[in-house]
Amino acid sequence: MHTKTPLIVLYGGNSPEHDVSRSSALHVVKAIDLNRYETYLIAIDQDGSWYEFSHNISAEEQSNFQGTLPIEGTLIHPMEYFQSFKNSQPLVFPLLHGPNGEDGTIQGLIELSGVPYIGSKVLSSALCMDKIKCKELLSEYKIPQTNWTSVHRTNAHDADLSVLSPDVDLFVKPANMGSSIGVTKVTDRNDIEAALSHAAQYDEWLIVEEAIRGREIEVAVLENDRPSASVPGEITPGAEFYDYKDKYEDGATLHIPSVLSESETAEVQGLAVKVFNILRCRGLARVDFFYDDEAKIWFVNEINTMPGFTPISMFPKLWNASGMPYEDLIDTIIQNALIDSPME
Repeated sequence: MHTKTPLIVLYGGNSPEHDVSRSSALHVVKAIDLNRYETYLIAIDQDGSWYEFSHNISAEEQSNFQGTLPIEGTLIHPMEYFQSFKNSQPLVFPLLHGPNGEDGTIQGLIELSGVPYIGSKVLSSALCMDKIKCKELLSEYKIPQTNWTSVHRTNAHDADLSVLSPDVDLFVKPANMGSSIGVTKVTDRNDIEAALSHAAQYDEWLIVEEAIRGREIEVAVLENDRPSASVPGEITPGAEFYDYKDKYEDGATLHIPSVLSESETAEVQGLAVKVFNILRCRGLARVDFFYDDEAKIWFVNEINTMPGFTPISMFPKLWNASGMPYEDLIDTIIQNALIDSPME
């Protein structure tokens, strides 16, 4: 008799990206092959409490899920829960976005439990979440990026922006946040203090970047023995920039694959894999770029170690255009993790 692999899906989380996680998780769970994986759903509320919402879901439950997965169930202690799988070691799929999900904290907790999991490990997760430290490291490798500076929130009222050009638009962001939460585009320098104060609601460290007049291109990366890149996709924002509503309410226009020459495509795919390796990413990631058509320069914007998995998310769309449908993508991610971390 075939023994199914226990798969624990974590979703929700005490992060501003809580709702995005619940939506991503719903679509991933509906794509899981229940003939291969004994699937357990663990909800984390916005206060950080953990609940077992579903214990070894049935095909009927799977087909009936709609909207977002609920935050309810039996209250559990995470360490004790992971260790309760005595007969067959589980694999954890941490479908958590933002702080306390992608920043190395949950990865550290899972590692302390001695359980394998999908996605980047502690160091990589922390580096990719912290935009300042990520940029500093990529600068050491001469990876092109827009001009930027960091600001602590205690200096938001008199930030030193002297390293930035005085006549370009700026983006102000929390250093540790995703989904464009807390981001403001500044076209008038008189508005910079308000933008910094807004970003400071989400993090103590803030980043100010010069805006690039270029095309927004994204590349998805999957790793088995070695990382491989999807076809590039281009985003035309529906708003002034690619904000939260564009990402999750289908406001942007996506061009997949993007209109690039063979050499441009190969260059950005190679750069995506290079960045993936520099930052020691594992399993999967999405690398975001700006492309200056005139100068023919690729600028790395940011790296997402657990990208969204909603129907309009770029990561699954890019792999679908590369010949890997959604269900196959989810199974490939799980199988790659099992190969990387063999079950006992």
